[in-house]
Amino acid sequence: MRMFIASWFITLGVLFVAPAQLPEWCRDLPRPEYRSLDRVAVSDKWFEVYRIRPGVFAIYEPHQSEEVISYLILGHKRALLFDTGMGISDIKKLTAELTALPIAVVNSHTHNDHIGDNWRFSDVYGMDTAFTRENARGSSSDAQKEVAPGEICGELPRAFNAKTYSTRPFRITHWLHDGDKIDLDGRVLQVIATPGHTPDSVMLWDEANGLLFTGDMYYPGPIFLYRPETDLDAYQASLAKVAAMAPRLKLLLPAHNVPVAGPSDLTRVVEAMQQVRAKQIKPVPHDARWEYKFLGFSFLMRE
Repeated sequence: MRMFIASWFITLGVLFVAPAQLPEWCRDLPRPEYRSLDRVAVSDKWFEVYRIRPGVFAIYEPHQSEEVISYLILGHKRALLFDTGMGISDIKKLTAELTALPIAVVNSHTHNDHIGDNWRFSDVYGMDTAFTRENARGSSSDAQKEVAPGEICGELPRAFNAKTYSTRPFRITHWLHDGDKIDLDGRVLQVIATPGHTPDSVMLWDEANGLLFTGDMYYPGPIFLYRPETDLDAYQASLAKVAAMAPRLKLLLPAHNVPVAGPSDLTRVVEAMQQVRAKQIKPVPHDARWEYKFLGFSFLMRE
């Protein structure tokens, strides 16, 4: 499934990793949850695409440690791309294989692994925050960390240049606020502001179909809560707000690792954060940070 050759090197813009140096995070891929999902054949080997529900495609990047997942959501006349991924390969070209509809972009938040290909799109929605405006200017430091040794599992696209990799600037054409609705004709998505992981974090709610696209506020695995822009008070309040929606939900669609989770996870993650904040759980050291472990997920936090 994946090709590995003798040691790390970069040549002609291609990065490889040897079997002896295979990063630990990718040794057990593919994750078992993907076996029951409807995979869609696409031409770009950097991505894997899964049809989660009618008109909802998960676009998965399994070859980079973030295992980021973007979502293409179709209406009758328009489509929406929730995040544009790493920007390591061309997600706009990929989406053209899945739909001929015009595509607008909404970001779950503006960390580099979710806005990598924003620059390719002319219709980009953004939360009306200073954090969003700053990140729309682009950056290189975070992007370079994503292609460091140990971060790639397999082969990078041949046209990709790891040495010059950066998050390119992009233009925001529409500003979003909590409660705004985006009508794709035949499907309406509501923006739910969920600050905490970042000041501009949002979820998208497809009320008619019981779907909640959770971004980085919740996903199975270590949830990153250690960056300086993370506000734990806001995170806890946002979790409580969306957990109250659980009875109206059928499916959570997270932005990392696996594209499906049960709505009851929201209640579990709220209770877990309450235990952490009350100092009822002891963390374990994890790469100069603290990890609070629970069944199916964890919180990775500052000391």
